[in-house]
Amino acid sequence: MNRKHAQLTALMTAYNAGDPKRIQHFIKVFQLASVIGTLEQVDEETLFVLETAAIVHDIGIRICEQKYHMCDGKHQELEGPAEARKLLATTGNYTEEQIERVCWLVGHHHTYKDIEGIDYQILVEADFLVNIYEDELPAENIRIIKQCIFRTPTGIRLLEDMYEKK
Repeated sequence: MNRKHAQLTALMTAYNAGDPKRIQHFIKVFQLASVIGTLEQVDEETLFVLETAAIVHDIGIRICEQKYHMCDGKHQELEGPAEARKLLATTGNYTEEQIERVCWLVGHHHTYKDIEGIDYQILVEADFLVNIYEDELPAENIRIIKQCIFRTPTGIRLLEDMYEKK
């Protein structure tokens, strides 16, 4: 983990203080996104943006719970980008272009139709790898997710190793 991501992880941990499940969720998604991105040999800039987005991808949950008393994916996509922008801007570690892409990814990470961009694909796969475990999804759901969502060889291999091997 580089210094910028370590700082952002500490800020997101403080943002979600008192909620270890949410904190551990984003740390797991970050790590898996990093592994997939690295093994898929994405370029350095794309990997940096992907890892940043993975850290803040669920930043909209808290504000959704306050505003709507729920935190479904669509509301997260609506509220998350502005929260992510505020947090990223406070660090001084990101260019405007990086912030724009991260906010776009945060605003789309629960939309699974027409996934465009390797950073988007990997973020969705990493989030699913963690959510499958945390939500204890049955084998049939995992099979459908694999068929409909997963595209990277590394993501597919991780999914199979985690959930299909017995």
